[in-house]
Amino acid sequence: MTNRLYYGDNLDVLRTHIPDDSVDLIYLDPPFNSNAGYNVLFKSASGAGADASIEAFDDTWTWGESSQNALMDIASGTNRPLTVMMNAMHSAIGENPLMAYLAMMAVRLVERSERLTFQR
Repeated sequence: MTNRLYYGDNLDVLRTHIPDDSVDLIYLDPPFNSNAGYNVLFKSASGAGADASIEAFDDTWTWGESSQNALMDIASGTNRPLTVMMNAMHSAIGENPLMAYLAMMAVRLVERSERLTFQR
């Protein structure tokens, strides 16, 4: 696979489009749970600022079905220490924006590393 750009949820892309033996390095530049929305500001042809903008991304998190699914993915994986830690965090802080963020990050950080580590 050469020169291919995927746009979308990286977890889905890793699971459905990237063969296990094709990854040498994964660089992850995650959102930082800033609880803010980010906009792209447009400029006029002269380079001066304009009042127009469009939402680039929203860095806010809420507990929901995708958060619960991420925890279930972690629980069904082979990384027992991560499962124990995430269950403890879930018990301690409950179902809130922070737990949603942690679940989203954890399942993505271990997705490829688990498959590579335990496959060989």
